[in-house]
Amino acid sequence: MHTDWLNNALGMADEVYALLLIAAICAIGISLGKMKILGISLGVTFVFFTGILAGHCGLHISSTILQYAMNMGLVLFVYTLGLQVGPGFVSAFRSGGTKLNLLALSVVGVGTLLAVACHWIAGVSLADMMGVLCGATTNTPALGTAQQALVQIGQGGEAASMSLGCAVTYPLGVVGVILAYIVLRVWHNRKRGNSNSSANDDAEEPFIVSFHVRNPAIVGKNLRQVAELTKQEFVVSRLWRDGEVMLPESGTVFRQDDRILVITKHKDLEHLTILFGERDTNDWNKEDIDWNKLDSRLISRRIVITRHEINGKRLGSLHLRNRFSVNVSRVNRAGLDLVATPDLVLCMGDRLTAIGEEKAVEHVAKSMGNVVADLDEPNLVAIFVGVILGIVLGALPISLPSMSVPVKLGLAGGPIIVGILVGAYGPRLHMITYTTSSVNRMLRALGLAIFLACLGLQAGPRFFDTVVKTDGVLWVALGFLITVLPVVVIGWLSLKFSGLDMAMVGGMLCGSMANPMALDYVNDTMRSDRASVAYTTVYPLCMFARVIIVQVIIVMLM
Repeated sequence: MHTDWLNNALGMADEVYALLLIAAICAIGISLGKMKILGISLGVTFVFFTGILAGHCGLHISSTILQYAMNMGLVLFVYTLGLQVGPGFVSAFRSGGTKLNLLALSVVGVGTLLAVACHWIAGVSLADMMGVLCGATTNTPALGTAQQALVQIGQGGEAASMSLGCAVTYPLGVVGVILAYIVLRVWHNRKRGNSNSSANDDAEEPFIVSFHVRNPAIVGKNLRQVAELTKQEFVVSRLWRDGEVMLPESGTVFRQDDRILVITKHKDLEHLTILFGERDTNDWNKEDIDWNKLDSRLISRRIVITRHEINGKRLGSLHLRNRFSVNVSRVNRAGLDLVATPDLVLCMGDRLTAIGEEKAVEHVAKSMGNVVADLDEPNLVAIFVGVILGIVLGALPISLPSMSVPVKLGLAGGPIIVGILVGAYGPRLHMITYTTSSVNRMLRALGLAIFLACLGLQAGPRFFDTVVKTDGVLWVALGFLITVLPVVVIGWLSLKFSGLDMAMVGGMLCGSMANPMALDYVNDTMRSDRASVAYTTVYPLCMFARVIIVQVIIVMLM
């Protein structure tokens, strides 16, 4: 056992020393993570490797404090992640969730079959191979349940070896997904560069476009009737006719050669061009457009929802057009722009883009609250209550047919599911779940850094000794294969045939591998939270599937 020379030199209490060591590892790891090697930065993942090095050098803290800090960081990260992407989770699951989950389960299936094949071909014991599988897929909840399954069948002595197999393959499990994603992204970018077709990376982003009404089929119909002709979601924010601008309402009748300004999704442009007749060449998506100079009578202003009474209400139920003669074109939520459809459920902190006469817009602002100072105080009650519910859900045993050992969602699964549900449905129950984007990112980054630092300290003492052994080298090689091959194969098939964009595929792959560190890297390369939405869409099912699969394999094959 290593002697902790630093703690002996400082003579601190264990609790104080633990705080010092974890903070130092996080600070050094995050600083090193900002460096780029061949244009690649590992970001917060470097905290994990810093922890491994610290553990190898003989620095350690008591197992009780280590486990507590690691669990706290993990719960904080996964719950705030679920809370952040919860509002977009339901819509993502409805629109493409089945496809995403099928692809993610394919990653799980290919990796599991590969692990079983390696057990037979390479002669690695099944218990060790399941540890390698858990490390290669960075799934510590599966490791815990697999060890419990070993105890249940009377082979608890294999649990320590299984844990070591997970520890030595975990680092390349983290890096392997990132490397596989880089390979896929390079291939994807070359494909885009070698073809004239545009990628779907911005397909779900709100897009502003203007049309000339030239379709005889809609001339003489009002806006409500035209909206019923298509499944595409859009908002008409302005209408130019005879040199004048007006705010269209549901009863506004279209005439030949009307010019309209429409907010929709990029993927729906082709359908709406056919619907309205002709798209003009103006680019309305430039950041330097001064919307207030488009006409002298109407202004455009961002309004923040800060009144508790508005939280959970649908935009259409506010009747802003009828009450104030104001149109809402977009809603910005947690940095994401959403098309302002009547069915959109509003949340505290949403920023509405309102268009109308100045006095009318001011009345809308008052009715919404629009007092930014009211949002400065984070609602910590929702965070702590959600954490409590998540821990309870993760601890509940779930009995399945033909399984002698009940399964549990654990500290990774329970909190993220509760976070998703609270973020998605909390406003409907008039729960105030709002936290600013900066607060949420801070909590996520803090939790992930603490978790990685502790995980590295835990694996460090035996990591290098195990790797240099023959079995260790074989474990690392097999683990790297189990990590990279399923990700590259399913990722390539997804990009080529599924129609999903790079952000959604990247998030799906990270979620299928239960790899939040890789997700952090993917988010650094993307402009939106679509990767995080895809991650949380597939993570619960894949995590649950992996937890069950390793237990089934151990119970049935050992």
